[in-house]
Amino acid sequence: MMETVNIHEAKTNLSRLLEKAARGEPFIIAKAGRPIARVTGIGAPEPSATRRLGFLQNEVKVPDDFDRMGEQEISDLFEGSDDSAS
Repeated sequence: MMETVNIHEAKTNLSRLLEKAARGEPFIIAKAGRPIARVTGIGAPEPSATRRLGFLQNEVKVPDDFDRMGEQEISDLFEGSDDSAS
């Protein structure tokens, strides 16, 4: 969770907060509890560009035999299938 600071705290601790942002730890400045600005380091990726791990969680079902799918077909391609021996 991104740290949220009020304007007074941001003014008081600006140097410390900017050092954190430069290290990749963004923060939000709020006024009366409402977010008004997000501060990130210059080299930080845009929020929309960050990878969202697990964004398809519970949407995709990976079969239990995923690592063996097509095993026989691949084996036949490399070794020849038993069907062609007739």
